Amino acid sequence: MFLLAIDTSGTNGSIALARAGDSSGDNDDIEILETVPLTGGTFSAQLVLQISTLLAGQEVDKFAIGAFAVASGPGSFTGLRVGLAAVKALAEVLQKPIVSISLLELCVFVSAAKGKVMAALDAGRGDIYVGEYEAPLTTGAVAREYLLTAAEFSSQAKGWAVITPDSDLAQAASIAGLSATVIPPLSAASLARLGWQKLRRGQTVSSDRLEANYIRRTDAEMLQKIRS
Repeated sequence: MFLLAIDTSGTNGSIALARAGDSSGDNDDIEILETVPLTGGTFSAQLVLQISTLLAGQEVDKFAIGAFAVASGPGSFTGLRVGLAAVKALAEVLQKPIVSISLLELCVFVSAAKGKVMAALDAGRGDIYVGEYEAPLTTGAVAREYLLTAAEFSSQAKGWAVITPDSDLAQAASIAGLSATVIPPLSAASLARLGWQKLRRGQTVSSDRLEANYIRRTDAEMLQKIRS
């Protein structure tokens, strides 16, 4: 089967087409056929065209797609909405399952870490997205995902193995005395690999239940931050 993965969570994104075995079988192998970068943040103007070009280049008909994997957040509000809307539309038309993936969970998957792991991503404005996991990700269960200030992160992350694709964030964590590991940049190819594993475990969502994972502060928390 073919799996299409889409990440539009940041300034730059990507899409990937992968070929995998029958999701009901024992074959864990998945082959990334091609990954296409999306640049500049204008995903609404290029996403559908890039998907069409990718499928045509690989001589794959859209009706041959067996499932979709999509980055659900955290990240850019506008970018996430574009990617999720495209996947919702395609999945609804083709009647195919969707695997919704948190980028924090993807960090842990890419790291291949084991034990008590805290994934961290730069949220801008001095904030950090964090996710607490028990690795390896056999069930995809997460203790919690939330937003911290840099000061809160330095305190909260003590005792955790910090995983991040952001070298500046890793350096700041190390300076604060935390154990930090830098992983390769996240991409739709990694999204496809994790998506395939979650698909085989039946961790899918229908198009009408697909939602963005913004992990933003409540209005009360935002007001308190402004006042402080």
